[in-house]
Amino acid sequence: MHGLVLKSTGKWYEVKSDEGIIYQCDIKGKLRLKSISTTNPLAAGDRVEFEVDGDEQGHILNIEERKNYIIRRSVNLSKEAQIVASNLDQAFLVITIRHPQTTPGFIDRFLVTADAYGIPAVLVFHKMDQYDEKDLRAIDRMIDVYSKAGYHCLKSSITNGLGIEEFGAMMKDKINLISGHSGTGKSSLVNYFIPGKDLRIGDISVSSDKGQHTTTFAEMHELPFGGYIVDTPGIKGFGLVDIPKEELNHHFKEFFALLPQCKFNNCKHLSEPGCAVIKGLATGEIAQSRYNSYISMMDDEDERGTYR
Repeated sequence: MHGLVLKSTGKWYEVKSDEGIIYQCDIKGKLRLKSISTTNPLAAGDRVEFEVDGDEQGHILNIEERKNYIIRRSVNLSKEAQIVASNLDQAFLVITIRHPQTTPGFIDRFLVTADAYGIPAVLVFHKMDQYDEKDLRAIDRMIDVYSKAGYHCLKSSITNGLGIEEFGAMMKDKINLISGHSGTGKSSLVNYFIPGKDLRIGDISVSSDKGQHTTTFAEMHELPFGGYIVDTPGIKGFGLVDIPKEELNHHFKEFFALLPQCKFNNCKHLSEPGCAVIKGLATGEIAQSRYNSYISMMDDEDERGTYR
């Protein structure tokens, strides 16, 4: 039988068969022997072949080739890589500028990863009803930066309905990843778009101003109007994985657009003469925050010249 992995909980995987039946499956031994360099051999969104063994239980035999995936490196000392979700049509990063704050560095690492693995990304500036005038001006400046860089930006609020209709229309009939820090409102959005889902919503820690994790594993939820949402655990950091150093600038859209104007076709936009990106930085065409993120990522690579 063939099916879709809806949820991974470590040993067991929730698989929806092509006939629409949900099975609890483990992995057949031979699949575990394959060369897998991530902490999780399977992720939400994977297509698999499995056999049924008993009442609504089965064994996963093979994984079908992924068309894409979002992968992150742990920011702890293990530096292990984790596939967040696979076979995605688009990825939404839910952003709040306080309670908790989503930094430009985090946003840019997410965008680079999505671009590197061929996944269109959308930035959702959420909880717009909660901000004062200073916050709103800051958000407008961020939207200006990312819109000029070539990204679709959306303002949203469940409280007053801002952007919600557009959000739903963008997700219709697609497999959509929703990611971001804990406390940005991801679970509330899922609850809104899927009435009755009732995912647990966490509080913001007073001491750290960060959200408390309520989603433990990435999980796919079917949308009533067509498509799926992949809800992910709140991510504190987003380490890059397997992106060659010389290709990093290709995943900054506005940098890549200026590359033909650089004096050297392999320009890394650091200190090379005739660099159009550095010139753009001086004229304001390139945002300082984006360039700072780029430099930070360049400094983050290991001795092999990749981000692992």
